[in-house]
Amino acid sequence: MAGVETGTITTDIPARMDRLPWARWHWLVVIGLGTVWILDGLEVTIVGSMSAALKPSDTGLGLSSSDVGMAGAMYVAGACIGALFFGQLTDRFGRKKLFLLTLGVYTVATVLTAFSMNPAWYFACRFLTGMGIGGEYAAINSAIDELIPAKYRGRVDVAINGSFWVGAALGSLLTIPLLDPNIVDPSWGWRAAFGLGAILAVGILVVRRHVPESPRWLFIHEREEEAERIVRDIERTVSEESGKQLHDVDETITIRQRKTISLPLIAKTVFTLYPRRTILCFSLFVGQAFLYNAFFFTYGDTLTTFLDVKQTGWYLAVFAASNFIGALVLSPLFDSVGRVKMIAGTYILSGVLLAIAGTMLGSLSAVTLTLFGAIIFFFASAGASAAYLTASEIFPMETRALCIAFFYAIGTAVGGITGPLLFGRLIDGADSITGIAPGYFLGAALMVAGGIVEIFLGVKAEGQSLEDIAQPLTAEDQPAHA
Repeated sequence: MAGVETGTITTDIPARMDRLPWARWHWLVVIGLGTVWILDGLEVTIVGSMSAALKPSDTGLGLSSSDVGMAGAMYVAGACIGALFFGQLTDRFGRKKLFLLTLGVYTVATVLTAFSMNPAWYFACRFLTGMGIGGEYAAINSAIDELIPAKYRGRVDVAINGSFWVGAALGSLLTIPLLDPNIVDPSWGWRAAFGLGAILAVGILVVRRHVPESPRWLFIHEREEEAERIVRDIERTVSEESGKQLHDVDETITIRQRKTISLPLIAKTVFTLYPRRTILCFSLFVGQAFLYNAFFFTYGDTLTTFLDVKQTGWYLAVFAASNFIGALVLSPLFDSVGRVKMIAGTYILSGVLLAIAGTMLGSLSAVTLTLFGAIIFFFASAGASAAYLTASEIFPMETRALCIAFFYAIGTAVGGITGPLLFGRLIDGADSITGIAPGYFLGAALMVAGGIVEIFLGVKAEGQSLEDIAQPLTAEDQPAHA
């Protein structure tokens, strides 16, 4: 039956992976796996930038502002379901199989989106595209954290998750010529925008094929010889690239191997063994999901509806750039200053600033609103990225991908689906931009609440091995609770 123990081994693989110096090989991991967030940012921004192009019934799809919000909600709903479905498969069948499969799902779905002929087809394709991206989040975050040395894990994870905004900026700029009727036929420009995502995905797939399976996953699932071979190859490559002699390690861990881990055991882990960490992740994911999905999915629509902006790409590009710069600049502090201080600080500060912006909406122009948003999300982007880092490092290895998927799905279902729907309705029913202020206030409250929860329940994981933060379920002498 699933979860039956098949043997016991003692291994030093986690310690050997964590003592590696940074080398070009690690950049292969970052580029091959981390660039998926660029795809997600591209998808979200293209849709936000194209809200006006999708509304005409002759050249677009005849969507209303509520339909634009619905499309965003369908994308997020697909991501939630995809994360849960593929997250379970990732823990069961391995990281590599799933990060190749989910990228394939995304590629096919985004190509189909370009051929949408009515709103129903468009909504369905957005759902399928979201499924691929949601599966990517679970497979990629777990693989990255298991391949990156402990002392670099925080900054790498935060920066990679922040690369979402590279795609966002790219999508914003690309839609400027594609949505210009003087350059591209309006009935074809928005379709071409979706095709660009598929082209980028194929390029990522080529690089990703060379990223190995997680040795940590392999030795638990009775494939210790393959894990040992992969680690020896990595050590040889890193030593050659860095020019450094690798020191021996003394730290080992004893593992009771299993082919699969049952869902009841995973549920027990999340809700019984680590209840405080469960509350923490739920709070962080709900806050950042509502903030981003509500604000960003409908920001282009807000600019065109209330502030008479004809071309939103430039505004969205500035907004996206500030998000990426924030994640990149602040990411090293999550390893030096620490997880708890940085996550709490970025959540609370961005929430307070968003509340202030809500009170000033009536006096803000398109330029000043975008600048205000750029300042807010400079801090929020690092905090939101750290939510994924938190979920991926504070639960046992056997449940890592599914825990990421679970909190992403639950948090995003609460914040990410309701957010776009709420903002879409607020925009449709408002006479002026001040009508969307309640959405700003709700987002601010959720972010501040997430920061407060981090202060009391946060885990000081900086510089620690994943196995020290949360021992594998199959480890000997695992703790009764954490």
